Amino acid sequence: MKIIKRIILVIILIIVFIGAILTYKGYTLYKQALDEISVADKVAEIKEKKNYTKLEDMPEFYLNAVIAVEDHRFYDHGAIDPIAIARAIWTNVKSLKLKEGGSTITQQLAKNIYFTQEKTALRKISEIFMAYEIERNCDKDEILELYLNTSYFGDGYYCVKAASNGYFDKDPIDMNKYESSLLAGIPNAPSVYAPTKNPDLATQRQKQVLDKMVKYKYITEEEKNEIIEE
Repeated sequence: MKIIKRIILVIILIIVFIGAILTYKGYTLYKQALDEISVADKVAEIKEKKNYTKLEDMPEFYLNAVIAVEDHRFYDHGAIDPIAIARAIWTNVKSLKLKEGGSTITQQLAKNIYFTQEKTALRKISEIFMAYEIERNCDKDEILELYLNTSYFGDGYYCVKAASNGYFDKDPIDMNKYESSLLAGIPNAPSVYAPTKNPDLATQRQKQVLDKMVKYKYITEEEKNEIIEE
């Protein structure tokens, strides 16, 4: 029994040691990124871009669709969502794969503007540090706005306006509910869900978006069916 306890203790110490090293390296990576350009300067740089679109120039339905599918508690939590992280850890442990990340919209913004899209523990840790820095500098509406102006939508479209112009030949504010729900699902995996690449998968993802909107009371089941029928 004592041997088992000692083995367990050693395993715990190893995990803590590895966690400490990763946290230190992740913090170092975060500081290096921040030293290159501050959040305030980065935000100003993004807002100067030609296609930058404000929230008021996007349909409310589209914004609700994004929040429902990406981070439904966005306005209720801080830089990270402990509930989403716990759920992601449980899912990953069960599947023995890195299937979920539990990232908030703020974390995704941090990744978009400071880090690579590579899925590693080190990048995830640095992303969390940066998410807290972003929340100290920006309010929630500004974070959502920045996220939609820095996300990749496939086909070479790196912001919501470029995507709506490219896919639908219209500005974001003119998107209908069908187009809005379709576009909201793409950033999760642009190469997979881009409607010009995989229309069937894009439609499947759109239905997931609408299901989430029903689940979180943005629309009714009847409204969902009407949108799909379009």
